Amino acid sequence: LGDCPICCLPLPIDNDKFIMMSCCCKKICNGCAYANQMRELEMKLLPKCPFCRHSAPESEEEAVKNLQKRFEANDPVAILEMGLRRHKNGDYDSAIEYWKKAAALGNIFAHHNLSGMYRA
Repeated sequence: LGDCPICCLPLPIDNDKFIMMSCCCKKICNGCAYANQMRELEMKLLPKCPFCRHSAPESEEEAVKNLQKRFEANDPVAILEMGLRRHKNGDYDSAIEYWKKAAALGNIFAHHNLSGMYRA
């Protein structure tokens, strides 16, 4: 999974212990996300991404729009996430296409997801 880009500690395997920011597609550990949230509450600041400081999306549609921008910039993490969303909705053919593109850009998790689809 790599390291948290803020504290540089390894990200846990458990998906519930980190979040992926839709604005920059960085995976942030819950500790850094919590510290940023506490700082914002104490200083009465608007919520922002702890990595890139982009304003937090106010709706799911805005988060998808941010993800789409990263997809258009050929961000392999964003492409992987688009595939995961398609897979979750039952559109397996589209998910495979997204994962093929992310795998071609070097995303190891896309390779893993593709192997699971070929096994099934």
